[in-house]
Amino acid sequence: MDKVKEWLNNNIKGDPVIWAIAVLLGVIGLFVVYSSTRALAYRNMESTEYYLIKHTLLVTLSLLTMWVAHNIDYRYYSTLAKAGMILSIPLLIYTWVAGTSLNEASRWITIPVINQVFQPSDLAKLSLIAGIAAMLAKRQQNIEDFKTTLIPMLVWSGIICGLIAMADLSTAIMLFATVMLIMFIGRVPLKYLGLLVLVGALTGALAFNIGQRGATAESRVKDFFSDDRLPYQAEQARIAIASGGITGKGPGKSAQKDFLPHPYSDFVYAIIIEEYGMLGGAIIILLYLALLFRGMKAVANSERAFGGLLSAGLSFALVIQAMVNMGVVVGLGPITGLPLPFLSMGGTSLLFTGMSLGIILSVSRGEVDNSIAPAKGQFKNVVKLKTE
Repeated sequence: MDKVKEWLNNNIKGDPVIWAIAVLLGVIGLFVVYSSTRALAYRNMESTEYYLIKHTLLVTLSLLTMWVAHNIDYRYYSTLAKAGMILSIPLLIYTWVAGTSLNEASRWITIPVINQVFQPSDLAKLSLIAGIAAMLAKRQQNIEDFKTTLIPMLVWSGIICGLIAMADLSTAIMLFATVMLIMFIGRVPLKYLGLLVLVGALTGALAFNIGQRGATAESRVKDFFSDDRLPYQAEQARIAIASGGITGKGPGKSAQKDFLPHPYSDFVYAIIIEEYGMLGGAIIILLYLALLFRGMKAVANSERAFGGLLSAGLSFALVIQAMVNMGVVVGLGPITGLPLPFLSMGGTSLLFTGMSLGIILSVSRGEVDNSIAPAKGQFKNVVKLKTE
């Protein structure tokens, strides 16, 4: 036992609560994915154990990615972010034009040999958040300089969010909202945030008209506000939630998993409530809120602007995505294709979620970045001013 504690102390660093939440969400995801893939296994003539093993390997790789990322000094992600943003542009264009199509949208690239799909928007999200954090950190002393400070951020945000929106409007909107939050925390004047909103509106309108998902998004919004019959997905999700009650039917006893589309990904939260009840659903919400709290605690403890902004951006991105997914499932918003982080069955999205949490853990370790950040303690003052 002492050797285990010694190994953990030497190898697992950063906020232990974030580690615990990640592992707990991963374990819950294994139970729910195993339970909800019966219909998928039948259609593909596979066993549910096949999907359990596959998902277990992906969760393990995600935790390993998290461990590797948390061992890297977070300041290096500033340089990697720029390379990631540059690489994301051709990948997003290729995905939009010739990517693997599913549900009338091209969001994936199939990697040869291993035959695994890769979603470039995951790389683009992580890179843009880290890139915006780095730009803001470097320019805290001349934050109101429109030409050198705001123009690069507006251009990068507009291009990457616009390209993502061509095939995935919900992800683009979520990323745009995250960028707005980072810039607000980073002391960007409100008049410039208004300009960012204008850029986002123009980019969104363009993507809505020439992108792949404009008509689908319009129909889903109309269905949400319609008083007529619910869309099939929403109807089945509400049946699952209503039948779960307070304590649920029990693990593996969901009936709606055979009728609800994508019960192992987009609508996994409905299966959680059906099998574990409202109590189980509330626990999931509390875990994500605790993750946001610990991520923001790393912001408050950060002595340099880049670390604080990076942790804030990644924390908000993960939790906003989770809240949107759960809100859609319980009928608070129109249907989207966003997965539930660390719970939904997925591929590269799990790995990038693990990487995001690893970077937050790297910030929580407290490395000091002397090259790109303002004087010690300045970011704490920034956060204080913004919250007053």
